[in-house]
Amino acid sequence: MRKFFLIIIFFGGMSKRVYAQENTADTSLNNKAKSESKAKEIRYGIASYYSGKFNGRQTANGEIFNDGKYTAACNVLPLNTCIKVTNLRNNKSVVVKVNDRMYPKNKRLVDLSKIAAKELGYAGRGLTRVKIEVIKHH
Repeated sequence: MRKFFLIIIFFGGMSKRVYAQENTADTSLNNKAKSESKAKEIRYGIASYYSGKFNGRQTANGEIFNDGKYTAACNVLPLNTCIKVTNLRNNKSVVVKVNDRMYPKNKRLVDLSKIAAKELGYAGRGLTRVKIEVIKHH
């Protein structure tokens, strides 16, 4: 448990409050707090989906792209990372695996397969705002 002390310092009639902390927590509690602070990695951005012309092409991790599989292209997460993508418009979510990269100057966060975009409800729109949560790094 941490204890706080209030110390008042006087400067010519003015007072200033300074909070000093006495660290009395044991190491196991500190380690638990640190592990809890390493919560899921969360990012927000724009999602798009793959054009049909990529079907059958090799992805960055060597797999063959298939619009019927739950996969994604992302430039900011490691390949083979499993992520939960949530459409912020309707709160629908889907889990996909990052197996490809996008064009390096692309500003979007993620490019999903068509089946994932349909499940999230934005395939007719083309783009949507999403929240991405890292589930597992490989």
